[in-house]
Amino acid sequence: MTRVWGRLACGWAVAFAALHLYWALGGSRGLAVSAGPLAEERPGWFVALGLWGVGAVCLTGAALGRRLTGPRPPGTPGRLLTALGWSACAVLLVRGAALQFLLLTGAAGPAIQISPEQRWWTLLLWNPWFLLGGVLFGLAARAFGRPAAPEPSSA
Repeated sequence: MTRVWGRLACGWAVAFAALHLYWALGGSRGLAVSAGPLAEERPGWFVALGLWGVGAVCLTGAALGRRLTGPRPPGTPGRLLTALGWSACAVLLVRGAALQFLLLTGAAGPAIQISPEQRWWTLLLWNPWFLLGGVLFGLAARAFGRPAAPEPSSA
């Protein structure tokens, strides 16, 4: 049962990658409330890094989530995979929580200039989505770091 977290983390990353790749290929539904004016302008750096790049990072995260479902290799490879899972957890949780805090408290002031529609989409969809991904990768890393439960004997 504990390996299900890696499958869910993988699915989370695939869904996020699919959305970014859809946008990178020219799709626009939902991009304006995510990226604001960049959605309309689509500068090259934004398409390359913000859409294709994030899509590629998400696919890498999906591969990590999938790998966290299997047996943990002994030694350094196992520790490295566990550390990568915890790192993904930390990055996603910090990103989601920090931006949520900044938007809710107004602590960022003019540093974060977004429309009221973007603000609500960010508060209600994007930040919780990052928090969910962080929790899933954390649970996957935690389960992966534990020894597998012995198979029940059929005596």
